[in-house]
Amino acid sequence: MANILYIDDEISALKAISAILRKEGYTVFTSTTAEEGMEVLKTTTIECILLDYRLPGMDGIDLLRWLKHCEMSIPTVMLTAYGTIEKAVEAMKLGAHHYLIKPVDTELLLNVIKEAIEKSKGIQKLEKIETPFPEIIGKSKTIQEIFYIMQMVAESNANVLITGESGTGKELVARAIHKNSLRKSKPFIIVDCTTIPENLLESELFGHEKGAFTGATERKTGLIELANEGTVFLDEIGELPMLLQKKLLRFLQEKEIQRIGSTQRIKVDVRVISATNKDLEKAIKEGSFREDLYWRLNVVRINLPPLRERKEDIPLLVNHFLNKFSKENNKPIPQLEPEVMNALINYYWPGNIRELANVIERAVVLSPSGLISIKHLPRRIQENTGWTIIKENTFNLLEVEKALILKALNSTGWNQTKAAEILGISRKQLRTKMKHHGFLTQSEEE
Repeated sequence: MANILYIDDEISALKAISAILRKEGYTVFTSTTAEEGMEVLKTTTIECILLDYRLPGMDGIDLLRWLKHCEMSIPTVMLTAYGTIEKAVEAMKLGAHHYLIKPVDTELLLNVIKEAIEKSKGIQKLEKIETPFPEIIGKSKTIQEIFYIMQMVAESNANVLITGESGTGKELVARAIHKNSLRKSKPFIIVDCTTIPENLLESELFGHEKGAFTGATERKTGLIELANEGTVFLDEIGELPMLLQKKLLRFLQEKEIQRIGSTQRIKVDVRVISATNKDLEKAIKEGSFREDLYWRLNVVRINLPPLRERKEDIPLLVNHFLNKFSKENNKPIPQLEPEVMNALINYYWPGNIRELANVIERAVVLSPSGLISIKHLPRRIQENTGWTIIKENTFNLLEVEKALILKALNSTGWNQTKAAEILGISRKQLRTKMKHHGFLTQSEEE
């Protein structure tokens, strides 16, 4: 039978209803405060919550808000001796499954609990169907569209080009496509085109024969050959030297490779997924990237949006990283003060998901009380709210200017023209100030 959490500070009701539920075969966890109940929820799988409205400390409504904030879709039945329509409406708006007045009719309570648990199972089944790639966290419309493309392309052998800023999860998407393809039992080989020295990259990709060059003391099998029947992921493909671009193009056209120092051509069956944070169309115009190679790689393109353009996914990602890093650091999953989530949602995230993961891990480590407050976030995120400077009485004009610019940029989705209008300055003046405060990357400055 299902696990039920019953939270009520009225001991007589707690004992009586718990006994009824246990008699029906349910496993019942009890607590007399919302805070105790939250600890149970962090460590135990619960299928249904019975929740008293009036509790010491956090009340039932506060706990419903916490559940909603943490994306916990656990059906909750509210119990109260002080029933009003307003309270019932408030509870239902926050996601309560049902609202019952004490003293509760036993048969009605059991029927409501059974219905709630069945609903919970249905929700879990639906969520499983709608999340074909559990490795990738998100429910925004943009991510759902990307899921659709990934599903379609995973079933094919087409080459895929994944674009997007650094930290948006390009390698994660590449792995997910391979994992859901017919090649999933075969190798997934990663080649980072920026970390391998240019003079060694050809040998790494295509291999070499013994004696092919000084230092080649034995035959080496290249990474493309090692990926035979599987997938090779060419990360940062925009950094590939022109000479190797030509050889990679030949491989993609002929499905053959030739080791350095060999006259033999070797047939290989490899799917290529590549990724870049560079504008390849611009690189083509500048003559640093081959157009014919671009079209070979870009059969299907998946463009990953920056985190600032999918803010509705931030709470999900925060919850995911809280669980992940709490487990890794042997700590209970901490709670977030409301202003923390607001600060995280409104921050620009130039480092995208990678930066968010870093911030959450840091906060988990620095919050010994199990409660993450704004002070546990890096100063750059605290200042993004525009209030920290005033709170700390540090009235440095440059710092105030920096905070106001950040606030204007975030309120307009970093649209510089609109932000300049809000601030009452020209776009050129805004860019000068952005450069001064370090808000522009080197490429953006150019």
